[in-house]
Amino acid sequence: MVLISFGIEWFAGLGAGLAWGTVQESARRLVFGPSQSQGKQSALSPFLSDKNAERLALALCRMRGAALKIGQMLSIQDESLVPAPILAALDIVRQGADVMPRSQLNQVLNAELGPDWSSKLKSFDYEPLAAASIGQVHQAVTKDDFQVAMKIQYPGVADSIESDIENVKLLLDYTNLIPEGLYLDKAMKVAKEELSRECDYELESSNQKKFRELLSNVDGFYVPSVVDELSSKKVLTSELIHGIPIDKVALLDQETRSYVGKKLLELTLMELFTDPNWGNFLYNEPTRTINLIDFGAARSYPKRFVENYLRMVVACANCDREGVIEMSQRLGFLSGQESEIMLEAHVQAAFVVGLPFAKPGGYDFRANNITQSLSNIGGTMLRHRLTPPPDEVYSLHRKLAGAFLACIKIGAVVPCRDILLKVYESYQFDD
Repeated sequence: MVLISFGIEWFAGLGAGLAWGTVQESARRLVFGPSQSQGKQSALSPFLSDKNAERLALALCRMRGAALKIGQMLSIQDESLVPAPILAALDIVRQGADVMPRSQLNQVLNAELGPDWSSKLKSFDYEPLAAASIGQVHQAVTKDDFQVAMKIQYPGVADSIESDIENVKLLLDYTNLIPEGLYLDKAMKVAKEELSRECDYELESSNQKKFRELLSNVDGFYVPSVVDELSSKKVLTSELIHGIPIDKVALLDQETRSYVGKKLLELTLMELFTDPNWGNFLYNEPTRTINLIDFGAARSYPKRFVENYLRMVVACANCDREGVIEMSQRLGFLSGQESEIMLEAHVQAAFVVGLPFAKPGGYDFRANNITQSLSNIGGTMLRHRLTPPPDEVYSLHRKLAGAFLACIKIGAVVPCRDILLKVYESYQFDD
């Protein structure tokens, strides 16, 4: 196998498994033809079988750290970028990673909080509430009966970011999972920078406190307090909050789903065009409150970039072709040397993204297939794109796309244009 030559035992094992899976899938297709459940890309390549996708996802779960983070980033995409079997298998990745053994967990807590850390607690649950990309979360109770969630980082995660990202890049190159036009090298560079910030729990603690202050007087949102005496660079202890994840919100009534979607989009636009951006959330149904968690990836953007991006969104909403092209060149989406084919595909994609903001009144996310429309345009853009997007766009787009995908998932009906224009009209431009 090609991957064995790199001397990486894990990759050798995974590579062998994927190769054998590919042989099996090729033989199956000779007899039965491509599966109807597989996407268009999947039908073209026996590598992209359901079994191989599952092998990849489970392997990323075992790797933890940067590799798992890449898997999570891929898993929030849609079929316009990643084939359906890969998406389905990577949903496994989003559910969490392998957990730390108890002895390893104690070593981290002793090193970070001191050997007497348990004396500050009335109880500590060794069974994690969640296992994520760079750490796992445990429930505990302080001496004064305050219920907390302790996020504890996996040992060595911060030190292995560089090598883990490079290993995942080798794997993605080997499997041809990512099209050339997505500029994998640039995406990996941004991923390294984001992960370095996320591994600094002291920075996340500062972000969380800032969000708590910013949203203290905003109805419908709550940010848990940080417990400083039980926090460090690799341990972050916060007030324990309760709520249901977004897939459970989809089971609630239409009024609630639309309310949650509206609040998510308000928060996303407010933060994109003010300073930081939001992380994850849990919806507390009795209080109608969105509890915000996970501020490791929060960041600010240059004001000039934010101003042009806001103008770009408004141009998309108004189907303003010249405005879209001008702002795209200012932002770095376009070089100015693109062919007419690429320009037309770019403008049409921009108009599709602007659809929720195009008309007053409620926009029904479930009744309008934005992702399918983008999928039809995406191939042209990937073939004719001349330049990668600016670094800021990777995280910024993920937040805006995440809000859209959340609204689609829960079937929200949201007055998107009203929200956008309210932000635009109140924004203080420098020029």
